[in-house]
Amino acid sequence: MASPDVSGPVVLSGEDPRSSNLVQPALAQAAAPPMGIDLHAAPFEFRGLFSGIRVEWATLGLMVACYGVWAVALWVLWPVAPALAVLTAALATGFHSSLSHEALHGHPFRTAWINELLVSPCLSLTVPYRRFKETHLAHHSDPSLTDPYDDPESNYLDPAVWAALPRWKKAILRLNNTLLGRVVLGPWIGQVSFMRDEWRLIRQGNRAVQIAWALHIPGVIVVLALVAVSPMPFWAYGLAVCGGLGLIKIRTFLEHRAHEKNRARTAIVEDGGPLAWLFLYNNLHVVHHMHPKVPWYRLPELYRRGRARYQAANEGYVYRSYGQVILRHLFRAKDPVPHPLWRKE
Repeated sequence: MASPDVSGPVVLSGEDPRSSNLVQPALAQAAAPPMGIDLHAAPFEFRGLFSGIRVEWATLGLMVACYGVWAVALWVLWPVAPALAVLTAALATGFHSSLSHEALHGHPFRTAWINELLVSPCLSLTVPYRRFKETHLAHHSDPSLTDPYDDPESNYLDPAVWAALPRWKKAILRLNNTLLGRVVLGPWIGQVSFMRDEWRLIRQGNRAVQIAWALHIPGVIVVLALVAVSPMPFWAYGLAVCGGLGLIKIRTFLEHRAHEKNRARTAIVEDGGPLAWLFLYNNLHVVHHMHPKVPWYRLPELYRRGRARYQAANEGYVYRSYGQVILRHLFRAKDPVPHPLWRKE
């Protein structure tokens, strides 16, 4: 989110400020779908009885399944296998985040309020859907990617802000830049920072933020009421929420890097296993950024048909699997906390 201390777009060192609102040629070429792929074809879609209604049944089906698995964890698994119940609820909570991401990009319906309604029972309880939507769409401004002020999802800090932090806070943030730290500490650090900023905006009278929270609270009440009448206790559900948020942090850990070129800031993790499904193939993140309206089930084919071009576009920011990510970064930071390319005034 833009800082009141920063006016206008921030330009990273070595980047032509005149190109900040343009798609770079290499990126534009890669963003064109590979020959033979129609992004508007819809093998998993169905037009209903009413004109103009389009349903992506694959996505809608996963939403129903997500809530079903969540309910099984709370009512069926907890009495017989508590540890498995917490793990299953964590998977459902993390998967709900991936489905919310699909919803804000226009899936499974083209009608925004229907998509919002479908994911409004926020299983993680933590972030209002409209705030997620607003901040995430701001994040999709590629010229601002990784900007400590203008990219709401950046984990970098302005070096001046970093220099002023006490040692204990620097130590925590350094640990947060390892994969293990991001999974364990990241949900707490992120939520505290998010709530601090949200409270400031609410006190300033930001109507959009106030409305987002007002719409969020009924969904939270529904989820908590269901937990209250289920066999699973609140402390166990709290563990599940932390676990689900931690799982999502595996995906977001290295989605972006500091780089002087916009197009080289977004990662590819060539994984097709359980985590790729949990993340709805958002591990092919550069493909998603180039085609943000494309549903999750089209991303693997797009990448397979245009693999060389996507890798050329992001200049080889590629991991072969999440296994490789874990081996490299479980205990070792991928990045420094202060933005390494931040222009000093």
